[in-house]
Amino acid sequence: MRAVIPREVLGTAVTPDDGEIQLIRDGTGYAIYTDGQVLMPSRTHGSEEMMAKIACHHVGRVEQPRVLIGGLGMGYTLRAALDRLPPHAEVVCAELMEAIVEWHRGPLGPLANHPIEDPRVRVIVEDVTELIKRREQKYDAILLDVDNGPIPMTVAGNWWLYAKEGLSELFRSIGPGGMLIVWSAGEDERFLERMQRVGFRAECVRVAARTGRRKRRGRGYAHTLFIGRR
Repeated sequence: MRAVIPREVLGTAVTPDDGEIQLIRDGTGYAIYTDGQVLMPSRTHGSEEMMAKIACHHVGRVEQPRVLIGGLGMGYTLRAALDRLPPHAEVVCAELMEAIVEWHRGPLGPLANHPIEDPRVRVIVEDVTELIKRREQKYDAILLDVDNGPIPMTVAGNWWLYAKEGLSELFRSIGPGGMLIVWSAGEDERFLERMQRVGFRAECVRVAARTGRRKRRGRGYAHTLFIGRR
C-alpha cells in the first residue's frame, strides 16, 4: 500500500492586495494557492513549456537574444527557455512576490533544476507592469505567465497588462520581428482583438496542460497561449 503523504504548508505570504498565497506539498506534488484556490500546481506545466518553446524557436536566429519572462511561478517556463537559448542570451525574470523567489532557493528549486541559478538569468523582484512602463530596453521576446491570464485572479492591478494601454507598451517594448506570448487559463476573444488593434499579428492556440504519459493518455486539459508577432 502506498503511503499517504500528508498535506503540508511550506510557506505563506501576503499579496499586494492583502490576499494570501501558500506553498503546499501533498501527494500530488507542490502547488501555490491564492486565497484557498489553486493558482499553479507542479504536475501540470506542458503549456508553460510550450510557450517557451515557441518563443525560443522564433528568436533562434538572434545571436544574443534578450528575453523577458513575467512571472517565475514553478520555474518551468524559465527552465524551458534556458534549455533552448544560446550561451550569450540574457533572460530577465520579473516576479512580484519575493516569497516565490525564496521558495525557489528552497523546496521549489529542484523542480525545474534550479533555473534562477543560471548565469544568464537576472531575477527582479518587481511587478512586471512597472518594468514595462519604464521601457528601459527592448526585448526579442516577452513571455507573460502572470496571474490567471487576461482575467486577473491574484492581483487586481494586473488588468493593466491586458488593457489597450498595457498592450501598447508591450508592443513598444519588443524589437522588430519580436514576439509576445501571454499564458491564459482560457480563451478571450476580446483580448485577442485588443492585441491586433495595437499592432500585433496575433493568434490564440490551445495547448495541453500536461506533459509526458498523462498527456498521451488524454487525461489532461488545455490552456491558451495568445501569440503576438511584431
